[in-house]
Amino acid sequence: MPVLLYVLAVAVFAQGTSEFVLAGLVPGISADLGITIAQAGYLTSGFAVGMVVGAPLTAALGRRLPPRWTLTGCLLVFVAAHAAGALTDQLAVLLVSRFVAALANAGFLAVALSTVTAVVPAAKQARALATILGGTTLALIAGVPAGAVLGEIWGWRSALWAIAGISALALAAVAVLTPGRPGPHVPHARVDLRAELGTLRSGDLLRYLALGVLVNGATFCAFTYLAPLVTDGAGLGSSLVPVVLALFGLGAFAGVSAAGRLAGPHGHLVLGIGVPVLVAGWILWAVLAGSPSAVWVLAPVLGALSFAVGGTLIARGMAAAHGAPTMGGAYSTVALNLGALVGPVLGGLAIGPLGLVGPLMVSATLAGAAAVVLWFATSRRRVTAPPS
Repeated sequence: MPVLLYVLAVAVFAQGTSEFVLAGLVPGISADLGITIAQAGYLTSGFAVGMVVGAPLTAALGRRLPPRWTLTGCLLVFVAAHAAGALTDQLAVLLVSRFVAALANAGFLAVALSTVTAVVPAAKQARALATILGGTTLALIAGVPAGAVLGEIWGWRSALWAIAGISALALAAVAVLTPGRPGPHVPHARVDLRAELGTLRSGDLLRYLALGVLVNGATFCAFTYLAPLVTDGAGLGSSLVPVVLALFGLGAFAGVSAAGRLAGPHGHLVLGIGVPVLVAGWILWAVLAGSPSAVWVLAPVLGALSFAVGGTLIARGMAAAHGAPTMGGAYSTVALNLGALVGPVLGGLAIGPLGLVGPLMVSATLAGAAAVVLWFATSRRRVTAPPS
């Protein structure tokens, strides 16, 4: 694997930490800025909206620029936004900084995913994508708990400074290692933007994107409310929340690694087995929500399944978007983050009538919808397949 992929993974690690670390920093931000918990929570929503908007916008605007310029530019903006956020005492400025950071994050991820097609042969692209996405899972394992520890010791601003510092180091490496022109594994002719957008008429691409929204929505619906599920649901101490989060992250890392090896030759098998098992897993957790043992077992197992399926969907979606060499990464990034935006909102709405099992039931429902879409597509393919 090219060294560049590991550098991109480091940058994605910092960005993934930034996206998820606020869950542990909201109380400190609320106390420091004199705002309510709900107002501090808007920062997470602002980041998610920025991710959805930023992926296609940055990919479209930067499509005629060399990957080196686009990636370094996004990282530079990302670092500056975190510095501004760490220095401000105003909620409005902090909210804008989070939105801008998300725009840069989304643009970086979209271009990074597309850059894989420029530096890696098609046969190895699934594994290469898993390497980059491994940065996100490492953020869940190490970055988020470390950010929470920094916030506890030196305040929430220290976590933002740490993220900016890691990103600045990645910026220097990306500037040196990223190719200045398209690589040997992409078409030499520049594809027209309208032609790239036309790939969205592909049934296969739309199906993988829809499945990505549903599966990722299920994943982050439950993950967002994992802390109260651990403490109020299973009755475990709050000191064990980081441990459970780390177990989920370890499972996610294992799942992404498995997707890197299986998504290419056995992707249909991963989806055909993984999605129905995910439905059963979320239902089982809802039924056993009061059991501490269930938390210890199901957190890593469902983390692994969720990211194995999610990583496979990204790889399949990128392959289906082969006619969109600069926008394909944006499509997958939007699907990923639409799920991360919609899932937690639906889970929060479900808490009122259903209690803490509400998010788990929403996760099961979203995964169930994915299973229906997958079953329908598979059945249709069998009907339309020519006889052998």
